Amino acid sequence: MADVLSQKQIDELLNSFNTQGSKAFEEIEEQSSEKKVKNYDFKTPKKFTKEQLKVIDSIFENYSRVLSSYLTGLMRLYCKVEVMQIEEQRYYEFNNALPDYVMMSLINMGVHDEDVMETNCIMQISNPITFTIIDRLMGGLGTYTEVNRDFTEIEITLMQGIMEKMAQSLKSAWSQYIDMDPVMTAVETNSRVMQSIPPDEVIILVSLEIEIKDVKNIMSFCIPAMNLESIMNKFGDIWARPTQRQDPKKDQERRRNIMSALSDTDIDVKAILCDTQVDLYDILTLQVDDIIPLNVPITRNVELKIGGNVWYDGKLGIMGNKKAVKIDNIYKELR
Repeated sequence: MADVLSQKQIDELLNSFNTQGSKAFEEIEEQSSEKKVKNYDFKTPKKFTKEQLKVIDSIFENYSRVLSSYLTGLMRLYCKVEVMQIEEQRYYEFNNALPDYVMMSLINMGVHDEDVMETNCIMQISNPITFTIIDRLMGGLGTYTEVNRDFTEIEITLMQGIMEKMAQSLKSAWSQYIDMDPVMTAVETNSRVMQSIPPDEVIILVSLEIEIKDVKNIMSFCIPAMNLESIMNKFGDIWARPTQRQDPKKDQERRRNIMSALSDTDIDVKAILCDTQVDLYDILTLQVDDIIPLNVPITRNVELKIGGNVWYDGKLGIMGNKKAVKIDNIYKELR
């Protein structure tokens, strides 16, 4: 006959199971709570903070909207452009990932500031996007067929004009941060020949995704970190700061100070009875005691204009041997 466990033995057995189960659960919880560690290369430290990269992202978000409108109007097809990625890497990593034949251009950003050194960047358009644009502008439907060849002179000339417009569109995207006049200085179709940036130079790579009908691919901007740092120093601290809420009391005090300063400002007030038209011959032949008839009655109020807008109207009169206007009406809405 099987042994029968007592109540004490049953309680001890359950307690042992509970203790082992809780320990196993704690081990699983400790494993799941382990922080993921990301390797950091101290040989190539990051030059830009997250706040600075957010500023760059907002700039190219503006540029993507401008570029989308330009491409849509150019090809009469709906084109969508959006920022895919902004990353910091070495130039040789970017260059080695490119195919042998690709459309690239060198852009002088033309920053109007003595403290900013010469700023060059590289614009690169992937072959699917390039050949789709060429096909559409040459009378096609805007489709892409995979090809592996160099570009013809006609194709280079056609894309050169388009890339010049793309480079000029950078001005509006950067306008709220810094004044610049970007100009495309060179076009190259062999990625291995483009050596305007040293291979080990740190760059900021901005990847834009362009979608034209069924074709979707990448357009990139390669900006040397040294050049971009000199630009970011002009506005980085201002735009990286989080926006602070304005104190209502300080805001009211600021408004009062502004109005107090404006209250002592002289303003020209014009009283106009009527506008009339007279022939040039009549003007040249005017004599003393001649009368110019007006198309309004003498009882009509004159208009008082400030800055070209009618603010009041009133009646002409004399006060202290000086001409004056007695205000009758105040216009709340400017006409």
